[in-house]
Amino acid sequence: MRRRLSPDEQALWVALAKTVRPIRPQPRVAAPLAPAAPAVLSLAKPAKPGKTGLTRPAPTPPPVPARTPAAVLDTGWERRIRNGAILPDISIDLHGHSLSAAHMRLTQAIGSALTQDARVLLVVTGKPPKGAGTGGPSRRGAIRGEIGHWLETSPYADRIASVRVAHPRHGGDGALYLILRRKK
Repeated sequence: MRRRLSPDEQALWVALAKTVRPIRPQPRVAAPLAPAAPAVLSLAKPAKPGKTGLTRPAPTPPPVPARTPAAVLDTGWERRIRNGAILPDISIDLHGHSLSAAHMRLTQAIGSALTQDARVLLVVTGKPPKGAGTGGPSRRGAIRGEIGHWLETSPYADRIASVRVAHPRHGGDGALYLILRRKK
């Protein structure tokens, strides 16, 4: 079980978080600094004489936490991925597609894999050219750069158990395994 931050630690964390510049701007969600206050009674004008006029605000349901891909799978999966013993149920190659076409094909492939009860989807994005990070801007490797964002915002994001770099026999750094969750 994780321990809770003390008020001083929480204040330090909030101060640190304000100094970080996100890679992709997203709506900022402030973490609560203090425990939630108990419900406050509000005084309202009574509709009819004889009523007290005290009303309770409607309780808000707690937000449903989104399921995110796991950083580490169980040892059986880890061993199979490391040894290259994993066999993809479905493969998709995004080479030569524009960003919008690749995004659309990826979403369709995940949907298709889920309807077929597939567990492993191999997504070939292609390796960026050697030295892609040096020099001027390069559009090569753009699909690989965007795929993480596409998976996070996918309508199927809660069905993705893990995203892993593929074994060299399946493309290595130029491909990803999407491990899909079983149906509930």
